[in-house]
Amino acid sequence: MEIERKYLIDKVPIDLNTCKSRRIEQGYLSTEPVVRVRRDNDAYFLTYKSKGLMVREEYNLPLTKESYEHLREKADGRLITKTRYEIPLALCMPDDSGLIIELDFFEGELAPLILAEVEFPNEELAHAFVAPDWFGEDVTFSSDYHNSTLSRK
Repeated sequence: MEIERKYLIDKVPIDLNTCKSRRIEQGYLSTEPVVRVRRDNDAYFLTYKSKGLMVREEYNLPLTKESYEHLREKADGRLITKTRYEIPLALCMPDDSGLIIELDFFEGELAPLILAEVEFPNEELAHAFVAPDWFGEDVTFSSDYHNSTLSRK
């Protein structure tokens, strides 16, 4: 189960050079249901996501590089590329929850879009979450900012 909140970001007040980062490339074989292939640095996955906004089922299956490259060619819409930075929430505000901000900088046609996602262990924490003051609009309940939707625009 994936439980996450998502926000638009205008400016990042943190030095990202100190944060762990990953290069991500993903394409969508289907957007209803969501079936995607992803390269995450040197790891490859096939993912299924159920319908939903803040709470969705998610299943990841490992792929070989060859399988990923074969399936990537079958993706519909645009291939999404982004750099993801992992920022402990405690760097931004007093926090002992261990939550991580995943900050995505989109490239290509989607630049200069920046989205922040925070995943939660349960819905109660997700609903109670108070975002850092540099987070912009909460787009958690808008499917417009799902990567599967962005791949089609």
